[in-house]
Amino acid sequence: MIESVFKITVNKMSDAKQFAQTVYNSCFRHGVDEKRRVQIPAKWRPEDEGVELTMMLWPKHNAGMCLRVLPPAQMAQLMADIDAMPKGDEKKIYLKRFIGSESAQVTLDKAGRICVPDEMARKADIKDEVVLVGLLDRFEIWNPVRYDKVKASDAVLAHEAFKFME
Repeated sequence: MIESVFKITVNKMSDAKQFAQTVYNSCFRHGVDEKRRVQIPAKWRPEDEGVELTMMLWPKHNAGMCLRVLPPAQMAQLMADIDAMPKGDEKKIYLKRFIGSESAQVTLDKAGRICVPDEMARKADIKDEVVLVGLLDRFEIWNPVRYDKVKASDAVLAHEAFKFME
């Protein structure tokens, strides 16, 4: 019996190595330069050059909009989830229109920065400083004042949310 448990563990460990993906965790506070470029933490950067990340306005918080950044696999999953919605669902076309018009493909420059498009920066109130927030499989870029409000709101909900982890 011990042998079979060991084999399962070994297989899972090898699967984890085979399907390694970036984990976006922690929070980082960075400045924004005059060209609206934001430094991305080294551990969050794609291994391959030229990988396009999808940056989109994310309107789902009372504190205001932020920018959500998805790696290619997460963007593909989002598109598949929207396509799986019923054809007559009005939310489907709304999501396609909103995400299609309020997103942009961005790549990192040689210094590991992404450039926030002007209109997105304005709508998300991105100016001189940002907070990059890891969401495990994607990350968000927040105006620091807005993020402080989000963090306070999250603290209130954390107790209930963690009940699902037990």
